[in-house]
Amino acid sequence: MIRRIIQIDQDLCNGCGACAAACHEGAIAMVDGKAQLMRDDYCDGLGDCLPACPTGAITFVEREAAAYDEAAVKKHMEARKAAGTGAEGPGTRAEGPGIQPHLRSQLRQWPVQIKLAPIRAPYFDGAKLLIAADCTAYAYANFHNDFIRGKITLVGCPKLDGVDYSEKLTEIIRQNDIRGITIVRMEVPCCGGLEHAAVTALKNSGKFLPWQVVTISVDGKILD
Repeated sequence: MIRRIIQIDQDLCNGCGACAAACHEGAIAMVDGKAQLMRDDYCDGLGDCLPACPTGAITFVEREAAAYDEAAVKKHMEARKAAGTGAEGPGTRAEGPGIQPHLRSQLRQWPVQIKLAPIRAPYFDGAKLLIAADCTAYAYANFHNDFIRGKITLVGCPKLDGVDYSEKLTEIIRQNDIRGITIVRMEVPCCGGLEHAAVTALKNSGKFLPWQVVTISVDGKILD
């Protein structure tokens, strides 16, 4: 049958393994340092792997391919779980022994740096946006589960980057279907620049969205 399915450009693939980690069906594996689609019938054609790829190596194509087989995927994933390879499988960025599921990365896209992020991307549509100072992920131990989970993440440091993020953030909010914004900053004064940029961007976008600011102390606590 002719259907939509992913295609991986081996020349563009940098071997990071992000697509294999993002594929819930285990259709992608790392072979000799490159991502490969292992079986057509494991690929549902929804493309969760596309926004995870930092190099744009993955695209959709229409071609002759076996139909997606949900039962085969379920059996495949159960076998991988029993073998202890996890969702990423052999050859990808494995979690390693003793790492519990609640400690897994919750990151849904790449890149995360505000300076590198595109203004338009499919993963922004309908997204809850997390705008965070990059120090917060180090100060707050459960940052992935408490803040990144279920959100699209953008990080930066106005002091080190020496830029005003407000213009770019304005366009990201204006040009995408953003549903809400969480700003996470440190208690230190320089983080005020990130909060100011995010709030300014929200105002300049002309949109009325739910938003909140969370402040983290230098000893890793959430401040009121």
